[in-house]
Amino acid sequence: MKLATVIHDTGEHAAVVLDEERRVILLDRAARILSPEPEPALESVLAIIEGGAAARAAADRIVADPPEEAVVRFDDVVWRSPLPRPPQIRDFGGFMDHFRNARARLEGVPVERVELPPIQQERPLYYVANRLAVAGHEAEVRWPPYSSVIDYELEFACVLGRGGMDITREAAGSHIFGYTIFNDFTARDTQREEISTGLGLSKSKDFTDANVLGPWIVTADELGDPYQLLMTARINGVEVSRGTSADMDHTFADMIAFTSTSTRLYPGEVLCSGTVPTGCGLEHGRFLQPGDTVELEVSGIGVLRNKVIAT
Repeated sequence: MKLATVIHDTGEHAAVVLDEERRVILLDRAARILSPEPEPALESVLAIIEGGAAARAAADRIVADPPEEAVVRFDDVVWRSPLPRPPQIRDFGGFMDHFRNARARLEGVPVERVELPPIQQERPLYYVANRLAVAGHEAEVRWPPYSSVIDYELEFACVLGRGGMDITREAAGSHIFGYTIFNDFTARDTQREEISTGLGLSKSKDFTDANVLGPWIVTADELGDPYQLLMTARINGVEVSRGTSADMDHTFADMIAFTSTSTRLYPGEVLCSGTVPTGCGLEHGRFLQPGDTVELEVSGIGVLRNKVIAT
């Protein structure tokens, strides 16, 4: 199942995507048509996730025989992030070769000479992103005026279906609801300034619509193996990045186990993979310009498309 959040007739709806037909089922509208009783578990994608098996079963019944009045075309909706207000977003460093490529370019040395800190290779380290600065598919991302080096980051993410604390690696897979694409827009010039202070990242990744998720969430049962996905990026239709999730050094199971150590996780939280090797302009020297359209494609999930505009 592919779950999305869309705007139709000025209202926000949880929807199931029928992508071969380029249509979506508005689940909340369908539920109201089919029954006079309210169905709060279908009012949002987060409610469906939190509702567990019962909410999924209710969605499946509607998908099996949806009322025609609740089915609309792609062209008639505005896409939002599938989770417009996620409980939390954590972005990990899951691919070590991304860091090696970036440091090699920044330091002007061959990638073979780059040595990463042992802790980075041993642990799936992360930063907490601004969960309120979220955009979706086809959104125009306004670039902050304090930055002139515009970059994308090709990532994907898992969405938790169950929370918990001190989750083991062996049990982590049962906590994953599904997967989506993540574009971690980054102000590279600002990032370099911030890193030099030793205080971590702030305005380089914290601006309106910096965190783009979408176009939808593919449930884990539909996606299959998340570590065999082709990941590509295109700028104005020209491919600039190509990688595979098979190169992840830290898996989502590693991330869930590490993050949940002495920390309670909640349904709907988003854990992002980090950038696939070659998956950003910093690695290959091709940054974005105002007016550029960047497309991130992950096999089995879809295409996430955004245009960057100057403020």
